[in-house]
Amino acid sequence: MSVIPCELNTNLRRIVGEYSEVLKTEAHTLGNHGLDEKEFYNSGIFRGAIEQIRGEFSATMSEKREFVTAILNFMEDQGFIDGWESAGEANRHDYSVTLRDGRIAIIELKGCMDGNNTIIFERPPHAQEFIIWSVCSNPGSDPRHNAWSGIHTRLSADIIEREQQVDGVIIWDMVCSTLGRACPKVVADPDRITRVSHYELPPPCIYVFPATIASPRNNPKPLAQPLERTHLLKAFHDCFGGRPEEVNYVDFEVEHRGTDTVRRTRVRRGGQIVRESRLIAIRRV
Repeated sequence: MSVIPCELNTNLRRIVGEYSEVLKTEAHTLGNHGLDEKEFYNSGIFRGAIEQIRGEFSATMSEKREFVTAILNFMEDQGFIDGWESAGEANRHDYSVTLRDGRIAIIELKGCMDGNNTIIFERPPHAQEFIIWSVCSNPGSDPRHNAWSGIHTRLSADIIEREQQVDGVIIWDMVCSTLGRACPKVVADPDRITRVSHYELPPPCIYVFPATIASPRNNPKPLAQPLERTHLLKAFHDCFGGRPEEVNYVDFEVEHRGTDTVRRTRVRRGGQIVRESRLIAIRRV
């Protein structure tokens, strides 16, 4: 078992690699630049175009926000949440969700979770639940690396060091259950697909964190809270047909060793440990 059920499509990575080689060697034949092959590659046009495209893909959040909007609207229409709103540019979080019992859940939207942007957040004082939602629109990235990098390498250290409570993580996006990222949940049972707008979605991957922050002296081994206590994650789970054995529970363990604070991260799913770290010193990443 692995930290997340899906895995990188190695065949797709091969195709992307082959295509990129063709693009590099044949780029001078595209467009109306009027340059011969040598002039084209000496001009910097190709490199400049690649950098511009990379910047456009990195900077835009419109595709991700369109996806999130469709999901939250669907959940509201189906009666799993009472309402939601975008938090706006002035806040250090992205969405505020009102749950059916009146609780306020805050969503912080992230990308693939393998970068330092994962730990740039602030839990607002009014949040009764705080959830990080990973929307990774790059089908060439490795979901298993990203999940562990985000949960263990970055979030576990940041939660302990900054004492920023995170109630859980949801890893789920528009690439899930496509050619680029096949989902084992629906490969075995295609009827589990939920159609929302133009998306065909498998059940989300949910990671429930402890309800308290790990502390070497006062709280060295907090276990993940029950799914039912994280009302927003439970709403996602119920709305999109999740099964109890698919929920991931994340436990933390922390202690002092000499001058270092060390921590262990453990992920359980279906009653089994699917990934566990050694006791590793917290280092800022």
